Amino acid sequence: MSEEGGFGISVAERFFGLIVLAIGLISIYYTLTSADTLLAFTGFFGFLSLILIILGIVLITAKAE
Repeated sequence: MSEEGGFGISVAERFFGLIVLAIGLISIYYTLTSADTLLAFTGFFGFLSLILIILGIVLITAKAE
């Protein structure tokens, strides 16, 4: 067995990271543009969107072993 991670796993991880990052960016855009409708929940949904953005960046930059 190989000790290094497979090439396919690395590509899949980065692709999934891009998808999560895109979802995070879209959700923060819609959260900020509809802040007057969300009222008290704007901060909550903004926080969740930031978590998705950070998770996407971590998945893109992570090194598969």
